[in-house]
Amino acid sequence: MTGAPAPTAPTGWAPRVPGAERQHAVALDDLTTAGTLSRGHTVLADWDGLHSADTPQPARPVPGWQVDGCFPSATRLNPNHGWDHDAQFVLRLPAAWNGGLVVTAAPGIRRQYAADRLIADHALAEGYAYAATDKGNSGPDFSLVGSEPGDALAEWTDRLHELALAARAAVRHHYGTEPERTYVTGISNGGYLTRVQLERFPDLYDGGVDWEGPLWLPEGPNLLTHLPAVLAHYPAYRDGADPDAHVRLIEAGLPPGSEFLWDLHHQLYWDFTQRTYRAVFDPHYPGPDADYPYPTRPPAVREAVARVSLTGAIGKPLLSLHGTLDALLPITLHSDRYTHLVATAGRAHLHRQYRIEAGNHVDGFCDTYPDRLRPLLPFYRTAFKALEAWVDHATQPPTNRTVPWTTDVDPADIGTW
Repeated sequence: MTGAPAPTAPTGWAPRVPGAERQHAVALDDLTTAGTLSRGHTVLADWDGLHSADTPQPARPVPGWQVDGCFPSATRLNPNHGWDHDAQFVLRLPAAWNGGLVVTAAPGIRRQYAADRLIADHALAEGYAYAATDKGNSGPDFSLVGSEPGDALAEWTDRLHELALAARAAVRHHYGTEPERTYVTGISNGGYLTRVQLERFPDLYDGGVDWEGPLWLPEGPNLLTHLPAVLAHYPAYRDGADPDAHVRLIEAGLPPGSEFLWDLHHQLYWDFTQRTYRAVFDPHYPGPDADYPYPTRPPAVREAVARVSLTGAIGKPLLSLHGTLDALLPITLHSDRYTHLVATAGRAHLHRQYRIEAGNHVDGFCDTYPDRLRPLLPFYRTAFKALEAWVDHATQPPTNRTVPWTTDVDPADIGTW
């Protein structure tokens, strides 16, 4: 694709998103967070803490149209805009369009603006149209969505597919032509959905970048197979009550060398994550989550997980990156195993995996541990450029590898291999 032309002020009729139950379009002088935050067209709480303090802002404003809206939904977990309505989305259409579209879904339990700082800012600065969804349900009570086990996660796939179709139609109507390229990408749960979209709907996309997506397999690994062991053994490790607790935590999947992150994860992530996702698939489990026995639970639990499981049978190019010190989604369980799954499905020629040494699950932690952690964002942007070259020019990206953190790396060149 050609690069973005010089920006100009938004013109023409307000864009419309087909199928939306509610939508509001506004022409903005700047679609990046430098402009949307001050004008109230993003929500800081959605993306706060995910980026490091050194994350640069785009060099110049990106004028264009923003459409905030929601698709029909019976649930009301998303409070953004005071709507109390799920299936919310944001679509941004730069005046200087490069012909491409980037779609994503929120990481974690966050909402539609969660990737604004890490993904949207750069995509818009490059001239891409950008669309993001809240996945159809969000927040700490997302497990209450649906009537059957697994419904909440199954909806995520449907909502991202719904948005991608609608965004492509809106782009076509607004610019008068189909997007030349449509890329799917995402962080954490958004990375999982990137994989799902390329497995189930490859004709809709030209490729994707998966940033630390979780793996769901009915036989494991998944979040319900390793987190109970972590929860069970960490207190004994912390308190020095069991000399074998450290070995058991490493055997559960926690990366050696990530010990300095464990207490923080115990406070913020492990218990909450285990409880909320267990409630999606096994809502009637009566016991404590630290003792959750996934292998011996009724077959219906694994059948619910199977509804959202991955196959590895991607149909378009996919680049995956994951930090070696990820203490929430350990790389050996969630990224290495997915890479093996892709190879088993006979699709290794469409996939690359990059293991980023000293990367963890949240770039914001790099501010707390600058000598121990490095942000994944520079590598994500490099991977996205490699995807563009792969799709546009058939330039093969680097082979699967671990990217070392060496003392002689030029900070200005940190994202290159």
